[in-house]
Amino acid sequence: MGYTQSQWVIEKHKVGHMQQESVGTFSLDENVWQGVTITDSAAAQITRLMQQDPQVKGLQLGVKQSGCAGFAYVMDMAKEPADDCLVFEQGSARLYVPLKAMPFIDGTEVDYVREGLNQIFKFNNPKAQHACGCGESFGV
Repeated sequence: MGYTQSQWVIEKHKVGHMQQESVGTFSLDENVWQGVTITDSAAAQITRLMQQDPQVKGLQLGVKQSGCAGFAYVMDMAKEPADDCLVFEQGSARLYVPLKAMPFIDGTEVDYVREGLNQIFKFNNPKAQHACGCGESFGV
């Protein structure tokens, strides 16, 4: 089968007496996403980071396999965002999310909070079913 990177295949599998069925194929490009919400606090921090380097067009939010729960969030400065990124804006703040990350973080609220002496980006993800004890990774 020749599927592009943006297509996922879900097939029927017969396991013992049970049959697991799903939807066949679907394309990430044709999906309707809820999106990613940026709080005022997160937007202010993203804007500050963008102002520090005129080449930075925003932040990029993605996921990678990591930790005991399965996935971790990855944030980087976006100087040259990829063509397959969705762009979420709040004021002048821009957050780029690759299409391949959307199944894991669609509906997430990105916040910027103070925890003790530190300030960090916090992700309120309705798809996260569990997180590891240290909070570094999540599972969907």
